[in-house]
Amino acid sequence: MAASFDDLERRAPDAREADSFARLPRFLASVVDDVPGLSAWLGAVDFASLVSREALARLPVLHKSDLMEMQAKQPPFGGFANPAHLRGGRVFLSPGPIWEPQGLSADPAQAARAFFAAGMRTGDIVHNAFSYHMTPGGFMMDHGARALGCTVFPAGTGNTDMQVEAAAALRPSAFAGTPDFLKVMLDRAAETGKDLSSIRLGLVSGGALFPSLRDEYRARGVRVFQCYATAEFGVIAYESADEHGAPNPGMIVNEDLIVEIVRPGTGDPVAEGEVGEVVVTSLNPAYPMVRLGTGDLSAVLPGQSPCGRTGMRIKGWMGRADQRTKVKGMFVDPRQVAEIVARHGGIAKARLIVTRDGARDAMALHAELTEGATPDVGAIESSLREITKLGGSVRLVPAGSLPNDGKIIADERDYAG
Repeated sequence: MAASFDDLERRAPDAREADSFARLPRFLASVVDDVPGLSAWLGAVDFASLVSREALARLPVLHKSDLMEMQAKQPPFGGFANPAHLRGGRVFLSPGPIWEPQGLSADPAQAARAFFAAGMRTGDIVHNAFSYHMTPGGFMMDHGARALGCTVFPAGTGNTDMQVEAAAALRPSAFAGTPDFLKVMLDRAAETGKDLSSIRLGLVSGGALFPSLRDEYRARGVRVFQCYATAEFGVIAYESADEHGAPNPGMIVNEDLIVEIVRPGTGDPVAEGEVGEVVVTSLNPAYPMVRLGTGDLSAVLPGQSPCGRTGMRIKGWMGRADQRTKVKGMFVDPRQVAEIVARHGGIAKARLIVTRDGARDAMALHAELTEGATPDVGAIESSLREITKLGGSVRLVPAGSLPNDGKIIADERDYAG
């Protein structure tokens, strides 16, 4: 049986469930006066009644669109963050836009468990290629790796040649970043004759790790594992390694989180194995959330992981329940597409199509024009980059060619290959 981060990961499932729902009422009663946004959202809920999943499921699901509206009315956090837990911490701004606070613990995103389950140990050097700019990803993984006793190189994103140079000199044993950037680095190192063979392990998030890409990494001597994380909760679930270094089925839900899978558009939990939206309740005193809908799809796997960890397992990220879509580790929202259309006259209708270009995400804005319009494609591409913070192309298409199905963002990536 594989080692685990601590004894909490091996508790009997009924003991974990009983502990979570014994703590939840006390936790909410202790924080609600300091988070008026949460208090207003929950209304006259009797916290003492929240002693089971059935009771929790009677509460409404808080959607990110709701949270964005509350933050707009009461910036920056809509009354959901506890001010006492912000002093000495950090504040982040993710696309949407959504503001998030960072807690003050040594590992506020609970990322150390994910690093440990992937095989990292005290003394490993981690090349962290998650973004440290405005969004929390880089800091979340940075804190987790250092809490485990690893040394972290805060590489951030971009500057591929400089990152390759740094990794060749520092000789890290592990990589953290989005699923495709390690391939970019390895390919560039091969082109330039740099030796990155020290990297033997990877922990990736912010997008889908396609089986073909994982196989390619393994053929190149790197065992890569995934974790599922969001800015609001940190690491929600993570893969574990079997005795041969291959991933065990599914992802294990992190401690101190209550995860439900509900039917999209409702708050009703679905049956085990049925795909639905991931809804999370967090006992985080800095940023308490009750039934926040992530907009992501997943399903509960039956049974326990072969690694010996006893937490609920989910299949991992299986797409989006709404049209807010993750591209290269960053969310793109339909409101951003609308902002582009409003900025440039002559666009009657637009759809952002997300595909794969080899091992990397790609996106193209397909725009139908009004009669006689001749917009500047280059200017639209500039707006696309400015508003989404991601590069993409613009394609002018004939009037009436876009489907009349209400979709603003279409994710056409194949998650099976």
